[in-house]
Amino acid sequence: MSIGGVLAVLKPEFPAVSISKLRFLEEQGLVTPRRTGSGYRMYSRADAERIRFALTAQRDSYLPLRVIRDQLADLDAGRAVEQPSRARVVTRDGELVTPPSGARVSAAELCELTGASEAELDEMAQAGLVLADTRGRFPGRAVQVVQAALALARHGISARHLRTVRTGAERQADVIDQVVAPTRSQRSGVARERSAAQAAELAELYARLHAELLRTAVDQLG
Repeated sequence: MSIGGVLAVLKPEFPAVSISKLRFLEEQGLVTPRRTGSGYRMYSRADAERIRFALTAQRDSYLPLRVIRDQLADLDAGRAVEQPSRARVVTRDGELVTPPSGARVSAAELCELTGASEAELDEMAQAGLVLADTRGRFPGRAVQVVQAALALARHGISARHLRTVRTGAERQADVIDQVVAPTRSQRSGVARERSAAQAAELAELYARLHAELLRTAVDQLG
């Protein structure tokens, strides 16, 4: 298959995959397509399956490429590959499945939805990344927090290293609270709704600013 043919095969399962992504996986040594005399890439069915394996591991288990590369080497050598724990339900129609807004989930449900172990969840709770109420239940948004923390852990960044992220978010929330407090203090329901909408908008702007500043700082690492 040509690179376009592989893309057509994978697109239904991985809508975000692109030609540049396929070339990147080749550069990282995960797949080695044959080259024609004119220099065009030609992929076998086995090549396509290796790419599918890599994309699935990234999407469902947040594995770094070095781990995926090692797993592929083990498979090539006929050795069994231990699959990491993962959420039982990950996506539906391409969208991440999470509890509805305002929902509360138990520790067991949170572990099931994210693939986290009880020990990992306990470590995140001790670091203040997720907080349970008096009944031991977590907000639905904790699902995304735990999944992100698990992905970072696979790169060697533990929950305790993420405390500064939590404290930074809390400081930003305090600033947002000061901005929306005058509107929220009004008694009308419309004013409270306006306050909530403004807070959500400010949070999104803070998130965008943080992401861009982080990318800039990483670029400066050389």
